[in-house]
Amino acid sequence: MHKSKVNKVLLNAVENLEGVSIRYMYDLYPDYQIDIKAEQEVLMNHDIIVWQHPLYWYSSPSLLKEWLDLVLEHGFAYGKAGRALEGKSVLTAITSGGRRDAYGSEKGLKFSIRDLLAPFDQTVCLCRMRYLSPFVTHGTHLLKSDQIEKAAEDYLRIIAGLRDGTFADEDLVKQEYINDIIS
Repeated sequence: MHKSKVNKVLLNAVENLEGVSIRYMYDLYPDYQIDIKAEQEVLMNHDIIVWQHPLYWYSSPSLLKEWLDLVLEHGFAYGKAGRALEGKSVLTAITSGGRRDAYGSEKGLKFSIRDLLAPFDQTVCLCRMRYLSPFVTHGTHLLKSDQIEKAAEDYLRIIAGLRDGTFADEDLVKQEYINDIIS
């Protein structure tokens, strides 16, 4: 996140939004020694969870993967007794250097963004949560400052709308990207 200009702008757009908590994982856990119980407590105190990150080699940064492996443990997040997160919603908010039309096309990359995010979708499903359509900012290397600001405004509208229950439930999961709700 520290190296991602666009992610910083997106976070700045929502950091003062009432009812929103932001956890900077690389600041909290630079040594990857994740405080599992503290993270589980944070999850239990929120209805909507956002995993925001740049898309690194068609996946998440390594610390997020480590966090998922440790925090969403059996007996807490899944398994017969693992119902602590049941009914919560999860949004992945990613930035990508590739243009939208490059993903899942014959002339570009084989898989769509939704295909690449399937492991997150499955993880959320296993934990009895609801996986929302992702918020995606494409072509980050080519975006001009006004386009980045527009993405930040859209992100703010989406996060505030999720917090306030503004959107129809079916729109949150059926769109290719959650961004399409406000476009």
